[in-house]
Amino acid sequence: MPILHVRNVPEEIYAELKTRARSEGRSLSAQVIVMLEQALRQPTRSQSEVLAALDARRHRFSPRKAGAPSSTELLRQDRSR
Repeated sequence: MPILHVRNVPEEIYAELKTRARSEGRSLSAQVIVMLEQALRQPTRSQSEVLAALDARRHRFSPRKAGAPSSTELLRQDRSR
């Protein structure tokens, strides 16, 4: 089986890896392998796909499309009372 050496791991990351390994009852190496497997199973999306998804959500939840008044206008009305 191949061996992977990682140099210059920041102390905070190393400490977090050790903490997670201990809490899961794993060795540090086993924990790193589990986390790498989980990360690699995540679907990857291009930046343009992410931006398109965010834009679609923004339009879907836009208060102006729902007929709601703008928050600025509501604040002005409230302050004028």
